[in-house]
Amino acid sequence: MSPHTKDPLHDLELFLGAWSLEAIVPHAPRTDVRGRVTFEWLPGGGFLVERWEVPFPAAPNGLAVTGFHRDRGTYVQHQFDSRGVARVYEMGFADGVWTLTRSEPDFSPLDFRQRWSGRFSPDGNTITGRWERSHDGATWEHDFDLRYERIT
Repeated sequence: MSPHTKDPLHDLELFLGAWSLEAIVPHAPRTDVRGRVTFEWLPGGGFLVERWEVPFPAAPNGLAVTGFHRDRGTYVQHQFDSRGVARVYEMGFADGVWTLTRSEPDFSPLDFRQRWSGRFSPDGNTITGRWERSHDGATWEHDFDLRYERIT
């Protein structure tokens, strides 16, 4: 990259810090159980590292590493969780909207396609979004919502 080229990872600075995480699952009662998420740069730079812990047995803890794929001109996120599931997502971030898409099943125990869309609030302290899934790539169904709130 030339010294005059902007590093696309700098656009992800809005993510940095600690967040509380609330999952809103359809047809399930809401609870006060909150997870914790942190976003930080990998020491030395080059990647954004996300770690999450959720104090709910059915939800996995995990780690995601996001980088910029220069040949494709897109962000790529690799996720790993406490169930032993590893996934690769194409990631987008523009105009305060964060997207993740997994277009192909990954042969994990949860073999389906997924997509996420989350929007940052104008002050940058809340992200609200929803996960959807598809078994055929054409019909998408709501999976669950997530709400992130920045911890100050």
